[in-house]
Amino acid sequence: MKRLSRKQVIILMSLNNANKFMSNLSSYVTNINRALKNIKSDIMADFIYIDNRRAIITTNKIARAHDLQTIKKYIKNIYDIEVEQVEIPRLP
Repeated sequence: MKRLSRKQVIILMSLNNANKFMSNLSSYVTNINRALKNIKSDIMADFIYIDNRRAIITTNKIARAHDLQTIKKYIKNIYDIEVEQVEIPRLP
């Protein structure tokens, strides 16, 4: 089993949200990178995968607090996601 890396951001969510989230992963990577670029962050999301009831975003560097806040803001603004069932992004 592959271990979690410090270059990953974990977002816990309901199974329903995880299923909705899976439908558009590639555009979410693009949009998260755009949001991170707008705050002049030096990290980028490489890919996102769903593991059980969590979305795991793999990045090129370790995310800092303002990066996590930007990712949180983006995730909570996704149209199909039920906001109250998404937890704050965190590092492993």
